[in-house]
Amino acid sequence: MRIGLFGGSFNPPHAGHRLASLIALKRLQLDRVWWIVTPGNPLKDNSALPPQAKRMAAARALTRHPRIDITGFEAEIETQFTFDTIDWLARRCPEVDFVWIMGADNLAGFHRWQRWRDIARLVPLAVIDRPGSTLKAARSRAATALARYRFAETEAGLLAGARLPAWVFLHGPRSPLSSTMLRAAQEAAP
Repeated sequence: MRIGLFGGSFNPPHAGHRLASLIALKRLQLDRVWWIVTPGNPLKDNSALPPQAKRMAAARALTRHPRIDITGFEAEIETQFTFDTIDWLARRCPEVDFVWIMGADNLAGFHRWQRWRDIARLVPLAVIDRPGSTLKAARSRAATALARYRFAETEAGLLAGARLPAWVFLHGPRSPLSSTMLRAAQEAAP
């Protein structure tokens, strides 16, 4: 089994998240993608974050895809750090080849994540291009540190199960949507 892990606040979930999942399913040759709706991002102010159950319901309504699953298990295992989440999954599901999916904007700040180098040694990374993030991500501290482990896009289907660290930067259709933009538009509406 090959499963992509797509973590985030999903506040709100949008068509760009779905597009990234569909790209990952196809290009990485995954069996499923799990959206991990986090109880809170340790790098953000979570004071106005809607309840996890509400964000999960919105994600389910949006995805409507038989191979995309919405999960909130980080609350159950009482973690909000990606390394702990992946480590927990890897220990419980040793027969599964997991791939961590992130947008290019997240790669640009990946070096700020707790134990980011250990995450790269624990699971392959698939970076999905996003408008306005391509060059910043490609020049980021993490991309530079992991440069020699980068797969060519044509080899993306080999990423799951690859010797670690391993990562790929996937280009293709990009959505201009962002949760930050959608929240700002909601707040500005009369």
